Amino acid sequence: MSLRVIAGSARGRRLKAVPGTRTRPIMDRVKEALFSIIDTQIRDAAFLDLFAGTGSVGIEALSRGASQALFVETDRAALGTIRANLQRTKLADKARVIRRSAFAILDDAPDKPYDFIFVAPPQYRGMWLKALRSLENNPAWHDPACLVIVQIDPKELEPEPGFVKLQQVDQRIYGRTMLLFWRFADL
Repeated sequence: MSLRVIAGSARGRRLKAVPGTRTRPIMDRVKEALFSIIDTQIRDAAFLDLFAGTGSVGIEALSRGASQALFVETDRAALGTIRANLQRTKLADKARVIRRSAFAILDDAPDKPYDFIFVAPPQYRGMWLKALRSLENNPAWHDPACLVIVQIDPKELEPEPGFVKLQQVDQRIYGRTMLLFWRFADL
């Protein structure tokens, strides 16, 4: 699969893929649809890319005008790929890449307010739901201005996860990829 930056300052730049089959990069048409949905809000935004893989979603956010992105990943090969892709796109100065579990990040207080949190964990392990539960259970993350975006296979969808603070505001399906959009309730 060929990965590239779709729009913005790094438009057209090819991105490296993580060697092997441990990651599942977002398809260009899904990434394009995602960014057409959040387009007007991305400029000067702080973007958190959990389970970052190749980093292509956070890099797309930076290319389109996000002021900063934090890439969180545990896999060493993926971390190297993210760093290489940030160098390739000349966006490294706006990024921070850390090797840490997404769940450890979500159990702590955020280092800053994030406008977007992108959650795209390995499929069929329930990790997306665990990540949302971590957000739900940690009041330090409850910012009504933050949009949480989850990428899963539609087969992974749980009909009623029973959240109180997190409310699903949108849902889109693109073939075998589903995007779920959540906001924190302003209670």
